[in-house]
Amino acid sequence: MGIGTGVALFVIGAILYFAVKVQVGFIDLSTVGLILMVAGVVLFLVALLLTLRGRRTVVSSSDARGRSVRETTERDPYV
Repeated sequence: MGIGTGVALFVIGAILYFAVKVQVGFIDLSTVGLILMVAGVVLFLVALLLTLRGRRTVVSSSDARGRSVRETTERDPYV
């Protein structure tokens, strides 16, 4: 689930909320459309935050003397 899924949920919800004017006895399609739009926005924002957060990479290796060397790097999320 990611950014595309959030956009898809929002679009499907908007279609149900604004364009579909069918009366179904057991469910209100406008309410379902509104719920899908809200869920799509929330999913989009969560996926966007997880995508843009910084990541840390840890690399372990050994030098010429056989000692363990550990290097930690921060990845810039905006690059």
